[in-house]
Amino acid sequence: MEATTDQYSGDNSTYSYHMADQGTDAQEREKAFLFASREGKMLRLLDGALERIENDTYGYCQETGAPIEFRRLEAIPHARLCIAAKKRHEEESNTPE
Repeated sequence: MEATTDQYSGDNSTYSYHMADQGTDAQEREKAFLFASREGKMLRLLDGALERIENDTYGYCQETGAPIEFRRLEAIPHARLCIAAKKRHEEESNTPE
């Protein structure tokens, strides 16, 4: 009896997973890892903000000691730097060495 292609596809396959399924699973695992990493980073940033609230340093720039504008804190509640200090850090990191 001659085998047909239908017999070698689907659930009758000798492989437990099709290669495309393995690729999709790997992609889903990577995506879940990235989401967990971002969420973990956000939780650390928020924990830092809560510590600053407890220490009465929340809302003050950690570099200059100047108050951080309310609009900035409203947009980024975990902000540690005022806008001027943040811009300075960004400019320094973009400077070629």
